[in-house]
Amino acid sequence: MFSERSLPPLLSTVRQQHAPEAIVLDVQTDFETLPPAVAEDLGLLADRLDPASYPADWLPDSAPTVLEEYAGDTFTIGTPDDGTVVWTTQTEPPTVLCKQRAENTPDEFLNFLIAEALVQLDCDVPEHFLSFFGEQYPNLDAAVGLNGADVYQVAAALFEGWVGLQTREVFAAWADDDELAPLYEAWVDAGSRLEPRLDDLSRAVARNEMTFPEATEYACAAIKHDLDIPTPFSALDTTASRDHGAAYAIEWAEKTFAELRE
Repeated sequence: MFSERSLPPLLSTVRQQHAPEAIVLDVQTDFETLPPAVAEDLGLLADRLDPASYPADWLPDSAPTVLEEYAGDTFTIGTPDDGTVVWTTQTEPPTVLCKQRAENTPDEFLNFLIAEALVQLDCDVPEHFLSFFGEQYPNLDAAVGLNGADVYQVAAALFEGWVGLQTREVFAAWADDDELAPLYEAWVDAGSRLEPRLDDLSRAVARNEMTFPEATEYACAAIKHDLDIPTPFSALDTTASRDHGAAYAIEWAEKTFAELRE
């Protein structure tokens, strides 16, 4: 099910700089969440497993089943909002997992995704938005005031935006490193694919072409690429957002969703 991935020199350099102990594995299947029995097989490659679980009172009554399962005692790696590359610190050393779909991902972009995971490990950010919001997650649920799935989408987006504030300076610095410049170019290219719709987010929501949670997801993805984003999302691309994390995100949600309901 798992095999160690051979890294090209530029990724070996990123790993050495940011997460030298991490192991990078290919997974012979696609997954949203690894079945627990499969996840436990990581114990054959890691020194030890340290499954995480979270208090039940962190979850509002509207929380979707996937979040309840993630918070529970079952060894859980991966959730539906994850992409092609997933990382976990529930193993020692940390593990970066490349899903089977990576086989169809262009090499340049896949290299960036793996490098991004290694940088995130170095930034010591939480593995999932639930541990980012923690006991404040019910406050976010109340602020958003939508169904559990929509709150989940907003939470995942806000968390992604905050993580992007931690990592994007590293990505930008790759422009000045001849070896790592291809990773910088992949980062810029991915951002250019987001850019055309950013100015139209509000109109897309007004025309029912996009829900507000979808617009939040789109805008927060752009934060990682250091793109200009429109109001009200631009307030998430600030030093205050970076420094105050979940508390700031919840304040933003309270203000923004209150205005939407007016």
